[in-house]
Amino acid sequence: MKAETILVENVASPDSPPRPVNREKYEATREAVMAALPTAEPGLSYAELKAAALPRLPEALFPGGQTVGWWLKCVQLDLEAKGVIVRHSKPLRWYRAA
Repeated sequence: MKAETILVENVASPDSPPRPVNREKYEATREAVMAALPTAEPGLSYAELKAAALPRLPEALFPGGQTVGWWLKCVQLDLEAKGVIVRHSKPLRWYRAA
């Protein structure tokens, strides 16, 4: 049985077509990211976001934390492209959009 997919965007490559990724892993990571991110600046650094999201991710999908970094970056870039989260530069930090 083939895993269901979802199309993701990449804020760093706005002209690229959306890419299909595993829906279950995307949604689990998105939930963890949204639960971890604050709603205002200064937001969280990538390291802080990873530390806050990791305990919220199901071990069955990410055994031993495998591939979590890739999924966090995938979801972060997609949510930025969709305007759901905001990137604050220097230093890089993220928070949920109003």
